[in-house]
Amino acid sequence: MAAYFARRFLLLIPTFLGITFLVFTITQFVPGGPIEQMIMNMQASGGEGGAGGGGAAVEIPPAAMEALREHFNLDKPFFVAYGIWLWDLLHLDLGVSFKYNQPVIDVITSRFPISIYFGLIGFFLAYSICIPLGVFKAIKHGSAFDIGTSMTVFAGYSIPGWALGGLLLVLLGGGSFFDVFPLGGFRSEGWEDFGIWHKMTDQVHHTLLPVLAYMVGSFASLTILMKNSLMENLGQDYVRTAFAKGLSERTVIFGHTLRNSLIPICTGLGHAIGIIMAGSYLIEKVFNINGIGYLGYTSIVDRDYAVVMGILVINTLLVLVGNILSDVLYVLVDPRIRFS
Repeated sequence: MAAYFARRFLLLIPTFLGITFLVFTITQFVPGGPIEQMIMNMQASGGEGGAGGGGAAVEIPPAAMEALREHFNLDKPFFVAYGIWLWDLLHLDLGVSFKYNQPVIDVITSRFPISIYFGLIGFFLAYSICIPLGVFKAIKHGSAFDIGTSMTVFAGYSIPGWALGGLLLVLLGGGSFFDVFPLGGFRSEGWEDFGIWHKMTDQVHHTLLPVLAYMVGSFASLTILMKNSLMENLGQDYVRTAFAKGLSERTVIFGHTLRNSLIPICTGLGHAIGIIMAGSYLIEKVFNINGIGYLGYTSIVDRDYAVVMGILVINTLLVLVGNILSDVLYVLVDPRIRFS
């Protein structure tokens, strides 16, 4: 088994190189790169400051243009530029964001706590609700409770998280008929000056709707997975033997069957790492939450490719390591499994 995991870790290298090389190559050939964005910003600034209010044409000397191309490694073949970027990455240098004029690692790490906050809350709430719900759906299979909750669960599954977030803001956000929740953001302005109780209530107020949008995607899959896994185990021979010994239904389900039924749920924990750490591009955009997801969205729009590649590096490593962690958890929760 050690040889299997050693091979899995070695396979991380070509997979990581393939993903980053593909995205890096696309950024080199997509029009509207960082230099074009800088020129557009200069034209917009000139137009705002000009007497006529129109966008003034900005002429950049050829020498300055060549210096900019050299600064962004656009004067080199794309595979050479990728090699330079990879060499810098090996030295833990993700470059500098031209939009924020800060090291990319600083720009990214400043947004991590926000995405982790929403990701962890959504993760724990989803598992703490879906596992008991799946268990009771299996016990009450075919009942009105099972059918009614299935309709609700699949209705939620058919709605993307970002679409649900927009709907909730329209119905419950500030300025709507109900006007219960704020229109977005992580906290209200002046939050630092609030009292402790006001800080707590304000944070909860800004958390509820985004967390619902985070949860809706995994809610149905976790619930149905838990239900199907438990029902499958209830049909095994050892369960019939336990009933034949006179054990109660509660003892059989919660003392014997539930642990085996949790194996598919536990093995999915590794994949959840990427979701927790990376946030959601569209959900954070809808709620105007300045986390990793929203940073990735704005970086793509603004062609801030250094930040785009930095986020790609982190997300790729999280997903690849999460896949291996899922295999490790599979072995830990089910000793019968042996990888070769």
